[in-house]
Amino acid sequence: MKKLRLCLVAVASMLAAPSHAADAKAGRALAAQKCQVCHGIDGIAKMPVAPHLAGESDIYLQTQLKSFRSGKRENEMMTVVAKDLSDQDIANLAAWYASIEISVKVPE
Repeated sequence: MKKLRLCLVAVASMLAAPSHAADAKAGRALAAQKCQVCHGIDGIAKMPVAPHLAGESDIYLQTQLKSFRSGKRENEMMTVVAKDLSDQDIANLAAWYASIEISVKVPE
């Protein structure tokens, strides 16, 4: 119960935090400069060690980028790429990759 309460407080804090109006178009331009080599401009990873980002949750993408930027999460490449991103850059990148629609075909 205590963990649930803490989780609810964390979510409420995120919702109460000032939001940055995300610009997916600006995110696409930034992705072309910083992300496309590994993750692709279309969000489909071009390297086997990089995850696909297309259609991923905006909140998840922002959380991960902020974790790389702060050093809470470490990866040799992502730590370097994320360290100079502003909150607005992160919001824009997340908006871009979250806006990409993906489809899934389940095998029969």
